[in-house]
Amino acid sequence: MDTSVEPGKQELVIDIFSDVVCPWCFIGKHQLEAALQMLARERPEIRVTVRWLPYFLNPDAPLEGDPYRPFLEHKFGGAAAVDALLARVQAAAQNAGLNLAMDRIRLRGNTLNAHRLIHRFQKRGNADALVERLFSAHFQRGEFIGDTALLVNIAVECGDEAGAVAAYLTSTDDSIAVLEQARRAQKAGISGVPFFIFNGKQALSGAQPAQDILGVIHQALELNT
Repeated sequence: MDTSVEPGKQELVIDIFSDVVCPWCFIGKHQLEAALQMLARERPEIRVTVRWLPYFLNPDAPLEGDPYRPFLEHKFGGAAAVDALLARVQAAAQNAGLNLAMDRIRLRGNTLNAHRLIHRFQKRGNADALVERLFSAHFQRGEFIGDTALLVNIAVECGDEAGAVAAYLTSTDDSIAVLEQARRAQKAGISGVPFFIFNGKQALSGAQPAQDILGVIHQALELNT
């Protein structure tokens, strides 16, 4: 991605560690977008670059997937705990302008190929639309995010070529690079997502309100002047 800055422009680079099966990451994405809309009104001279980086929320998820609700109940301690958790997620999503349909999710999936697809897109340009579509696939459409054919279709929707994407996903291209990026995040102490880093200096963890994100952005920009 071209990150050169035009004369008179100040740059804001946002690195986001996330996983496409993390509801808080989906919510955080929309809160960030709201913050960036406010920033654009205040500081239209700022050039923003967003880079999506991999995190594996469930690294043990099988490639073929396994039932989603039983997994949640085992992880969080039963049906009542999961119901309470999902209610909190739904409320936070609605506050961010999102409508989720988590009751449609049947399988949890391994997200290595989804992260590889994001990596592929970012080598050539912006991946925001792809990331949005991947989140929507899981949390709004109930699609199985581990399915290669689905990922190919999503990539095509976002402007890629079916044959090239299918060949890429059935290879091991960029697998080591993606896994290494995730390992570096863990070594750096990132233990939860979404995790935002602004201009390599200011960090923010969690799906925070847009106004709070904007405050951290201002701090990062001040450090850059």
